[in-house]
Amino acid sequence: MKVKTISLAVILSLVSLNSYAKEFVLTDNENAISKGDWSLTNQDLGVKNSTFKIQNNVLKGGKQEGSQVITISSGNFTIKVSPTRGMGILSVEGDGVRMGWDSPVDEVVNPSNITLESRGGLGWLDGFNEMMVRCGFEWTGHPVTADGMIYTLHGRAGNTPVSKLVIDIEDKAPYTITVKGLIKENTFKKSHLETWATLSYVPGQKSFTVHDIVTNKGDYVRDYQIIYHSNYGTPILEEGAQFIAPVKEISPFNDYAVEGLQDWQMYLGPTKDFDEMVFNVYPYADEQGMTKVMLANKAGDMGAGIEFNINQLPVLSLWKNTDTLKQGYVTGLEPGTSFAYPVTIEREQKRVRQLEPGQSAEFSLTYHLFTDKKSVDDFSHKIQAIQGDRLTTVIEEPMAYE
Repeated sequence: MKVKTISLAVILSLVSLNSYAKEFVLTDNENAISKGDWSLTNQDLGVKNSTFKIQNNVLKGGKQEGSQVITISSGNFTIKVSPTRGMGILSVEGDGVRMGWDSPVDEVVNPSNITLESRGGLGWLDGFNEMMVRCGFEWTGHPVTADGMIYTLHGRAGNTPVSKLVIDIEDKAPYTITVKGLIKENTFKKSHLETWATLSYVPGQKSFTVHDIVTNKGDYVRDYQIIYHSNYGTPILEEGAQFIAPVKEISPFNDYAVEGLQDWQMYLGPTKDFDEMVFNVYPYADEQGMTKVMLANKAGDMGAGIEFNINQLPVLSLWKNTDTLKQGYVTGLEPGTSFAYPVTIEREQKRVRQLEPGQSAEFSLTYHLFTDKKSVDDFSHKIQAIQGDRLTTVIEEPMAYE
């Protein structure tokens, strides 16, 4: 795939060409800016025909000491993002329905309290509780020791505080709110990747868009990978809930997942001793490369949907962890450039991409919350239209073994 080249100057010019009434810099390491607790409302900007509030809070106590949380709210819709944790989306709620889950990790853990190499490279799990966490960008997948180093679980981005944090608000309707954070994965002799991670939200809607631009700032070709680990628990996830997607091919991640192939679209209720069950999915898309996937509850009146382009994110990992509620009852719908195998396997199977010096890659995903039967049905029909009469190929053996 040809990777689009975007220079830093072009990126900055694109940002400056957008007409914003206000730009608020909350963090800038180069200029020693760290505003800490901060809030803004539509009234502060003199906006009368739209209602919204943006708030940044610095958390106190425990492992979350110093973590920041940005809360965007409009009406009864709320998005919570942590710039301390790589711009991960903590939770989304609207009409009393949540996109997110209940992890045993009940704090917004500051990365300073996490050792990624612990537990044999599984230290990432000590902070894992987000609705969406970026796995990447230097590498992702299960941990492995290779090249004289430990490739820890799911990379570093989700545990990297942003170096810059900017909030922009459009100067006219619909007053789109954009939160931008700069994630730096810079290591001497290794990575020099920098990512502008962006979330855009139109007040009053029950959807938002994530748009990331990752750039190789170094002088050498570098690998990159990304999985958008998007996670949902109750109330959408329940016994009888369904994964709905236009699936071209599905295969089990490992031998344990073979047991679940017959019912891969359906979910159990909380089940003690249920291990992680993962499926590798290649989705169908429309003529523009756009595809849609959704988790819907049993009654079909609540759902969480994701739209993305398979030219950017060609695969999807379907992660089922329907263990007990206290252990973490959750499923992941995870678009990515790679599956969750260790980077060594992904390299062998030619799914690890590369960036030339100065090159950038872009990724856009739109997330939807559905809180009534009509909206779930409408999205489901769009998914069915993409599938059409095309068949789903079910592969009964894993494509690789760790």
